[in-house]
Amino acid sequence: VQLQASGGGLVQAGGPLRLTCAAPRAITSVFSPLTLAWYRQAPGKQRELVATISSARDTNYVDSVKGRFTISRDNSRKKVYLQMNSLGPEDTAVYYCNVNPPSQWGQGTQVTVSS
Repeated sequence: VQLQASGGGLVQAGGPLRLTCAAPRAITSVFSPLTLAWYRQAPGKQRELVATISSARDTNYVDSVKGRFTISRDNSRKKVYLQMNSLGPEDTAVYYCNVNPPSQWGQGTQVTVSS
């Protein structure tokens, strides 16, 4: 199962960006119970878990994005979102969405923050 991320781009430091993740048709019937997550991989670094959202909409964040990023989900549209505010160059990475724990990786979306 591969979830597809989109919405990345080039943004100035301090700016916002909203990422969207769409579920493939294969899992739309089981989307609601899934714990979903955003991950990112910066150049030369390992992929890291950024945020998770459970079926009950409980959320968790890596310390470096707490207070700046918000994960949300729309079960009716089978989508997951990552609202990113106050972006900094350290947030530059390829962002992926997946279930948690992760399954097969889909295409990520590049986020580049210029200083």
